[in-house]
Amino acid sequence: MSRWRDSGINVESLWIINERDKTGKHTNVYHGNFIPQIPRQMLKRYTKEGDVVVDMFMGSGTTLFEAETLKRNFIGFDINTEIIEYVQSKMDETSPIQYYIHNCDITNNQAVSECLRKDLRTLNRLVVDFIISHPPYMDIVKFTNLEEDLSHIGDLNNFIQKYTQAFGNVFTYLKTGGYAAIVIGDVYKNGEVIPLGFHVMNSIKCKFPVKMKGIVVKNIEGNRGKLGVNDIWHYRALNSDYFIFKHEYIFVFKKA
Repeated sequence: MSRWRDSGINVESLWIINERDKTGKHTNVYHGNFIPQIPRQMLKRYTKEGDVVVDMFMGSGTTLFEAETLKRNFIGFDINTEIIEYVQSKMDETSPIQYYIHNCDITNNQAVSECLRKDLRTLNRLVVDFIISHPPYMDIVKFTNLEEDLSHIGDLNNFIQKYTQAFGNVFTYLKTGGYAAIVIGDVYKNGEVIPLGFHVMNSIKCKFPVKMKGIVVKNIEGNRGKLGVNDIWHYRALNSDYFIFKHEYIFVFKKA
């Protein structure tokens, strides 16, 4: 902490980030991927060089690319074969980190455990240091045609049950005192707002030995689903009785 002024770490609970970082390997090619600044802040604050980071929903590799830059080892899971191939194509054979990517159903305890145990043995480790998770927001955006894909679940209780199960599959391997961050927003279904983020937060708090360390509210700018049609959404909102989502949450937990 001797150079804490130069760390660039945001310790406030409201993050206003005007635009997505598109430097290096980062591109906004995947609907629903979070901005690189989120994993960058999380990894800088809660990990150090050589630590092992797990991304439960790797997507287009945003956390992996940040882990590579910051020299954190990486284990990623995703159910989308095509996006995994894309991420692999972006990684150089001379990467300074050890990284492992698995085409795997994150809700499958046996498959996830086998992958994590194998990777940790290779890394000569017993546990992981940090978990980051940016799950689908129920069935708002469908990422694959696979039945086991969480993005096909439209029922709130079923989604919470499946996501909590998936979180537990990885949480088992998180070191005591380690941190987990969940990036999630709310959804609008059947004429009302469903506070999905808080339902998820409550489930994690109730089911696992964690302490709540932070609720960060981050603005949403440049959503791919609304690019070029902001006026249309504004008109629809005025013509109805709802508000346009312009924020999401980052929930930070510490394993007790």
